Amino acid sequence: MSILVTGGAGYIGSHTVVQLLEEGHEVVVLDNLCNGSREALHRVETIFGKAVGFIEGDVRDRALLDRLFAGHAIEAVIHFAGLKAVGESVEQPLAYYDANVHGSLVLCQAMAAAGVYKLVFSSSATVYGPDAPVPYMETMPRGSTSNPYGSSKAMVEQLLTDLCRADARWSVALLRYFNPIGAHPSGQIGEDPQGIPNNLMPFIAQVAVGRRPELAIFGDDYPTEDGTCVRDYLHVMDLADGHVASLASLEESGVHIYNLGTGQGVSVLEMVTTFERVSGQRVPYRIDPRREGDLAAFWADASKAERELGWRAERGLEAMLRDTWHWQRNNPAGYQQS
Repeated sequence: MSILVTGGAGYIGSHTVVQLLEEGHEVVVLDNLCNGSREALHRVETIFGKAVGFIEGDVRDRALLDRLFAGHAIEAVIHFAGLKAVGESVEQPLAYYDANVHGSLVLCQAMAAAGVYKLVFSSSATVYGPDAPVPYMETMPRGSTSNPYGSSKAMVEQLLTDLCRADARWSVALLRYFNPIGAHPSGQIGEDPQGIPNNLMPFIAQVAVGRRPELAIFGDDYPTEDGTCVRDYLHVMDLADGHVASLASLEESGVHIYNLGTGQGVSVLEMVTTFERVSGQRVPYRIDPRREGDLAAFWADASKAERELGWRAERGLEAMLRDTWHWQRNNPAGYQQS
């Protein structure tokens, strides 16, 4: 299958490109590089020994999309492109609705004009909202999101749902992620956030490699076993495999919703102590006040993906942390050193 991967030079996108190539798919990447790196795709080419078609551009550029679809026999799209920082979305809501919602709208218009009706969308567990009981299940309704990032994901989900109801030619997989971490086992590609990391794992790794002095843990008084927040972390390679597996669901029209997670919660302190043991590196930390909007604990029920797609997370926490450290140790400054 020939697949367009928007945002394919980013963290999850680049790992998914590797797995798509491994499965024999042809891949074209579209990325404006605001959150991605051309070097990541160079390294994907090194890992796989095959060139990756790359077009630098924005998913909101309709003329570019029309040329892209005219020049490539695209059969399906995996849509990662968008902005992704919760805190930044609170400060810049218009930018998030423009990139995430408007970008998805323009992409769907271009796909329809080109006669391409199969789409895998990179959604998020945030769409369940802060009041949803755990574990999160796909049968639950979308909740009241607490920030523009989550709202933008929920809006795109609604847009795609309405589109499938209106036109039976469309087939869409909504993949609701939990917390991807880790890196390709080669250590060639991994998570390289621009600026100060927004997520726990790259911050831990940057402290361990000496780029940052200490980790801030936001709150140790939650109603959890050790007082710190609990999340469902999964290996980015498992997440990439989930995208490949989800392509099978596109053989049937309509909307197909899947949680991609391990189904197990891990606390912030457990992440720190396990990373220290796996890596042999000390991770100094301090306890700061809670952040507004952080939930005490949530994790996935991912049984639907296993039942319908034959997918489940295979890599354990130690593998996630070992691969993270392999990447960060080999690339202390990320892709910038290249």
